[in-house]
Amino acid sequence: MKKFAEKICIASLPTPIYRAERLSANLGGPDIFIKRDDMTGVGVSGNKVRKLEYFAAEALREGAGVLITCGGPQSNHARATAAVAARIGLLSHLVLGGPCEKIPEGNLFLDRLFGAGTTFIPGAPLLELAEAMEKTAGSYSREGVKPYIIPLGASDALGSLGYIDAMGEIQTQSKEMGVTFDHIVFASGSGGTLSGVVAGCLVHGLDSHVTGISVAFPPEWSDAKLEEIFSGLRDKFIPDLPSPSGRYKVNAAYIGEGYGKASPELIRFIRDVASLEALLVDPTYSGKALFGLAGEIAKGTFKKGERVLFIHTGGAFGLFPYREQFAGEF
Repeated sequence: MKKFAEKICIASLPTPIYRAERLSANLGGPDIFIKRDDMTGVGVSGNKVRKLEYFAAEALREGAGVLITCGGPQSNHARATAAVAARIGLLSHLVLGGPCEKIPEGNLFLDRLFGAGTTFIPGAPLLELAEAMEKTAGSYSREGVKPYIIPLGASDALGSLGYIDAMGEIQTQSKEMGVTFDHIVFASGSGGTLSGVVAGCLVHGLDSHVTGISVAFPPEWSDAKLEEIFSGLRDKFIPDLPSPSGRYKVNAAYIGEGYGKASPELIRFIRDVASLEALLVDPTYSGKALFGLAGEIAKGTFKKGERVLFIHTGGAFGLFPYREQFAGEF
């Protein structure tokens, strides 16, 4: 495995890949394989722990006492940051763009269990929380605790190394299984996983075409974010990183009413996936992306005879705030 920076190894890797036979047959299209990155460990942290291994190493090296990050109240990334901080003995503080819940649900409940401090900013867009993180960092500094800020979704050049590593892992598993994946599909939010997957395919020689199913932002924003991260990767870690042109697509057709919003059709699909595969996917991230994959199979974008690897990035705890919406499906 190529090494580009120091990290702490706390995730349970490699995560398994299995063929989702019942789901594949139900959708009537390509053979679907699931990469179980919901099984990385560390408080069931999902894909974000791959990125946080790098941030945590840098934070410890710099003598930080608190990890600060941001997201929505049900952010998988925020919850994973709190879990990693607890694991390595640091404080954590989460700046969350939404109202404070009287009785915390899902990921927010786990944030509390992991001991995270929280600041709520009702109505704040996800992309406008950086200033609040800086203010929080200043408060800790004045108390004599050195802060370390992790960007939204751990999405920058350093964080993307986690999914460059993951593509090397997938390359090895692909050879062991004797399977070549025509497509790699996953939920795309703040752009770090997307950038890491695309860069990882280039670094490790995977020919799979990459599709990020957007859960929040338009393709133009995602494209610009990927270019920004690729620029950072070239500057700091991989000077000869090739162009990503033609290697990926961001599909924003399944955002629906917006980030964290779930239609009745999505809720029904998530229920069906659970009953077909005992696979738990959430309405905000992996569930919406898998729903998008199903929609594209119905359109003929992904065809019979092809092999699609879907990366399950985690988020099962995000199911619980939607219990009322699921009630009508039982």
